[in-house]
Amino acid sequence: VQLQASGGGLVQPGGSLRLSCTASGRTFSMGWYRQAPGKQRELVATMPRGGTINYAESVKGRFTISRDIRSNTVYLQMNSLEPEDTAVYYCNARDTTGINYWGQGTLVTVSS
Repeated sequence: VQLQASGGGLVQPGGSLRLSCTASGRTFSMGWYRQAPGKQRELVATMPRGGTINYAESVKGRFTISRDIRSNTVYLQMNSLEPEDTAVYYCNARDTTGINYWGQGTLVTVSS
């Protein structure tokens, strides 16, 4: 499985961005993680096929994950962005055997 992510960039606090990630192979779960400078990678949101969506507490109510099964694409709509959301965002996919795959990362910078 190969993952191609896009959509990062620079945005002012309170602004919005949408990330997208398309997988080349069959996936069970898709989602997003992020890693801020000097910090460990953390879960942002995951969406298993037919399962329960899981969000990090820090993004609940601001971020929305969605998935297009036909195109094997996962989206992350990020609203009300805060400087603390600044990080490299990584697309993640898991296949039916439990193997994890990672995209190349896309930088999101929230700054005035």
